[in-house]
Amino acid sequence: MRFDVLTLFPGLFDGYLQQGLLKKAIDAKLVDIQLRDFRDWTKNKHRSVDDTPYGGGPGMLIRCEPVFDCVEAVQSEEQQPGRLIMLTPQGRKLDQGLVEELSTEQRLLLLCGRYEGFDDRISQGLKPLEVSAGDFICNGGEVPAMLIIDSVIRLIPGVLGDEMSARDDSFSTSKMSAGMLEFPQYTRPREYREMNVPDILLSGNHQAIAEWREEQSLERTRQRRSDLLSGSDPLPEHGGND
Repeated sequence: MRFDVLTLFPGLFDGYLQQGLLKKAIDAKLVDIQLRDFRDWTKNKHRSVDDTPYGGGPGMLIRCEPVFDCVEAVQSEEQQPGRLIMLTPQGRKLDQGLVEELSTEQRLLLLCGRYEGFDDRISQGLKPLEVSAGDFICNGGEVPAMLIIDSVIRLIPGVLGDEMSARDDSFSTSKMSAGMLEFPQYTRPREYREMNVPDILLSGNHQAIAEWREEQSLERTRQRRSDLLSGSDPLPEHGGND
């Protein structure tokens, strides 16, 4: 899968691309990430990409010309132009459902804003999918772009050592307890500071363990994120007749 990151600060990604699962995925050619600087598409000697907003107001806006030229040039590099995404606090909130949707794409172009944002004609003309990392403001779109990359690559076959890891993640829509928080997990030692691993996990009864995990997922969601349960059907009780 290819990601094209369009940004004013490509250097922010230098360390990020050299760490963990992402680096392994890049080395294995499962993921290709290309960094693009809007300034490379400017036509003035100062390579400036911003200007003051019409009507007054604080800050600067990213101008149309370098963004349109950058996007169109990058899209033309491949037969598949890719899905264009603009990172903005006004967009659709990023959640696991959207991550799963994006993971089916062959190519994503990520538009990272800065300053007071983009000239609105960029959204009008390029018609990107506008995505927000949440109800808060970042200094720019680079960190939200990293969130998209980090979450999407987990769903690319071969990136994770165990494909079940992604299926059982919190909010995953592919597991039985779809959209809920992940169940609690434990490893050695069996007892630590008078806290014990639940006996069921040591029983070897895989069906009972699966049922316990579903119940724990539901209970944890009720306690910590009850909003995720609104409008959804409760999990079926185990042991009953269908």
